[in-house]
Formats: sequence, C-alpha cells, structure tokens
Amino acid sequence: MQNQLQSAWEAAHLEQAGQRRQHIERLENQITELAAHIYAATWRLLELIREYDECEGWHQPGLRSCAHWLNWKCGIGMGAAREKVRVAHALKDLPKTSDAFREGRLSYSKVRAITRVGTPKNEDYLLMIAHHGTASHVERLVRMYRNVKRTEALEMENERFACRELRWYTDDDGCLVLQGRLTPEQGAVVRKALEAAMDEETNERKDVPAGTSCDQSKPDRDPVSARRADALERVARAFFRAGPECSSTSDRYLVHVHSDIETLREDGAGAQAELEDAGHVSAETSRRICCDSGVIHWFENSKGEPLSIGRKSRAVPPPINRALRRRDGGCRFPGCTASRFVDAHHIRHWADGGETSLENLVLLCRHHHRLVHEGGFGLAREAGGRISFMNPKGKMIPDNGEKRSRGNVFALIAANGSSGLEIGPETATSQWTGEQMDYDLGVLGMQQLE
Repeated sequence: MQNQLQSAWEAAHLEQAGQRRQHIERLENQITELAAHIYAATWRLLELIREYDECEGWHQPGLRSCAHWLNWKCGIGMGAAREKVRVAHALKDLPKTSDAFREGRLSYSKVRAITRVGTPKNEDYLLMIAHHGTASHVERLVRMYRNVKRTEALEMENERFACRELRWYTDDDGCLVLQGRLTPEQGAVVRKALEAAMDEETNERKDVPAGTSCDQSKPDRDPVSARRADALERVARAFFRAGPECSSTSDRYLVHVHSDIETLREDGAGAQAELEDAGHVSAETSRRICCDSGVIHWFENSKGEPLSIGRKSRAVPPPINRALRRRDGGCRFPGCTASRFVDAHHIRHWADGGETSLENLVLLCRHHHRLVHEGGFGLAREAGGRISFMNPKGKMIPDNGEKRSRGNVFALIAANGSSGLEIGPETATSQWTGEQMDYDLGVLGMQQLE
C-alpha cells in the first residue's frame, strides 16, 4: 500500500514538473515572438521618425530638433530620442540591416551598434556577427573597432598643422572673416572649447545629422560650420564673463550697438541699429540684444554730436536675474530642455514701457530668444502668471505634448501579419552556441573591408 502511494506521489510530482516546464516553454516562446514583433514595429517607428525629421515637422511648433519633439510628444528621454533619430537616418544607407530589422530578425540593440560603424562595404560582415552572436558581441566589436579608428585618426592628426597663424578681415557686408592654422596643441584646445560650447547649446542634437540649409529661420538645420561660428562667439562671451574686469581697459572689449528709441520700440519707425565698426543689425535683433545687456542712454544733437551721456545700467539687475533663474530654471519655451546659455527676455520690451521685474521677464535660450524676436513667434503672460507661446501664425503652442495611449499588442501582431511578416519564437533568436569570440580577428576583418 505504501509503495502504491509512493508511486502515485512520484507520478503526480512528475506530471506537475512537466506542466511547469511546458508553461515555461510557452512563456519563452511568447516572449521571444513578441520581442520580434516589437523589433519589426520599432523599424516602422524609426522609418516614420526619419520621414518626419526630413519634413521638419518639428520646426512648426518652434522646437529645436526632432529629438526635442520626441521628448515632448512621446515622452522619450533626450538621449534615447537623439539616438533614435541618428539610427533612423543611418538605416537609410544600410538596406540589408534595415530589411533584417523590418522582419524582426535583429534587435534594436544590435541595429544601434551596427549603425555606428556600418557602411555598404562592411554591412554583410556585421550582419554575420549579429546573426551568430549576441548584442553584447556586436557592441563590443564595434567599440573595439572604433577605438582602433580613433588611434589611427590621432596619429594622422599629429602630422598636420606645421605652422600657426590667425588672420581676420572685415568683408564687404560687414562680416568678420577668419583664416588660420594652429599647432596640434593649440588646435586641440580650440576644438575642445568649441565642442564644449556646441554641446551646451545643441546637446539635444548631438547625434542628429545636421542639415544643409543656411536659412536663418531654420537655425537647427544649419551646417556644422555655421554652428561652430556660433560656438566661437559663445567661447568669447564666456571669456569675458569669467575674465578679470579692469576698469581702464574693459570698454575696449565691449561690443557696441547704437540704436535709438524709434528702432527699439515695437511699432517704431527705425529699421536698423548700428553695430560699431561692423555695419548694421535689424531692429528686432537690436531689441533682442537689449533685452539683457548693459544700456547707456546717450543723447545727441541732429549732427550726431553727444550732448550728455548717462550712467551704464544693467537691463536686468543681478538680484532679479538670480530670482528669475531660480524661478524658471531654464528656457520656458514648450519642449525646450536648455538650462544654460539662457537670456532674460522682457515680455513687454522696456523700450515699449515694460518693467524690468519678475512679472515681465522670462528665461529663453538663445535659439528661442531669436525665434521670439526675429522668427515671428510670440509670447504673453496670462492671468495667473501662466506664460503662453504662439507660433508665427498665432496658434497657441501647448505646454506639453498630447497624451496618447493607443498601444495594443494584438493589433501589433495582426498588423505585422498583414504586412506579410512571418514572425515566430525563433525569428530573432541568436545562433550563438556559447563559443568564445576572437575580437582581434573580428576587428582585423573589418579593417580589411575598408
């Protein structure tokens, strides 16, 4: 009797263990199959992001980049958003990788690593590694290959720049033109300073491919050369902010903009202000500059001869500026994440009778400060202190992206099936069987494909 009970217990235990194994296998199959469906859906998402970025749809609400729009509308962190935009554009030149991703055979992690170094020449090689290895294998190989390329680039860099010189002259249109060659040490310092300044201003577009338009209405699509010019100005401004101020020489290094009240007023008759020794700037540009700069009231007669000169004053006194930065924390424009290199903007310009007070001030980054003055965007303070922003057509820009929740895993699977994709539990499974990877051989193989 006891033996029969023991046998029955063992049989029940084995049946329970078998059911548990079957349940685990079903879970594994569901996870791997759903992961492949998500990979295919992610490919579609990146295709839409690339198309949206190429159409510059994010430019309409005045955002700085497509990554900012993804952060604002989709709740994607800025780093992840920049990476998605970069991968989306890179896939355009890697059709085989794109096809494997579309079919759910490659994970986003593998695709992201491939696009960092992938070219039409080495795409097949990288895909072979990706199909037979894990995401960790692909990422480590790419990291080692990039390190080798950096070393080669450094050796080439040390062979350049045999002499140092810097020249400048003022062009016919008043622009300053620089020409120079620096020693490797000087070049490294200057590059680092410019890169740091560019990162501060355009960190959200760090890996987003730059456009080619020089249109001032679309500064986010300026080429790298134009953004370097902006960075050089910022480096110079940072030097003056941090450097010692000597009363006997400080005025030598001031940039003087000569304007009159008719130019500074919103409905004034003046069209341009004079930039001392360097031509003219538009009335709106002079209004933007005077938002948060030192101002001297200078009275002249009809012949331009000075009658009296007032004391220099700050448009925004330091105590108010500190309170403003504490209150706003950074740029208040919807969707903007900039917290440094921000200006104090008068909601109603002081030239139009606006007060220099917290209630009449708001922080804007340099990009959005320019859009408000020269780009046709507007802002106003509503009852209760809320700041509202309008696009050039006068349409209100919402403070936050729309909240949408339409996710449906079954609809996703059905959509992939209707697209002709045959996705199962083994679609995205790696063919790796546990063997060690020879990374040195892998890097050598990629070098031979260059």
